[in-house]
Amino acid sequence: MNEMSIRAAYIAWPEINRRFRDVVAAMTDEQLAIRPAPDRWPLWATVGHAACQRVFWLCDFAGEPGAETTRFTNASYDCPGDDDLEHVLSAAGLAEALDSTFRIVERCLDRWTLPMLEEVIREPDGDGSRVRTRGAVIQRVFAHDVSHITELNETLGVAGLPQVDLWQW
Repeated sequence: MNEMSIRAAYIAWPEINRRFRDVVAAMTDEQLAIRPAPDRWPLWATVGHAACQRVFWLCDFAGEPGAETTRFTNASYDCPGDDDLEHVLSAAGLAEALDSTFRIVERCLDRWTLPMLEEVIREPDGDGSRVRTRGAVIQRVFAHDVSHITELNETLGVAGLPQVDLWQW
């Protein structure tokens, strides 16, 4: 089998991330504090959660290096939204988080190959019952990004604010 990287299968992801980052970087503190519903996280927490989960799945779960280059050095236990709604992240902080965590994604897109996607990974912490293939991990991270971008877009659209364009290429 060809040992080419998986980047070609995720050709749009770097552009989607750039657009995500640019929209978030332009938001005000008031916009980032918007909650889509009373029981939902503010937008800053949703964006921070999206970035942090990249670190959890790729570094903490799949064993890739780079967590120490992000603000999420303890992603298994300390992510915005899931674990922390007190330390509000600014637009600049979120843009940096999206940039630093996407560098980890980029390395995976360049280094992982099709045969590697079949490798089984067991969560290193815990009882080892959480098992995924490497392919399932990268697919989950991509789908998670798109899911939270869509959530962000819905809230921004209702507020009449610029959205992340996922479709114009």
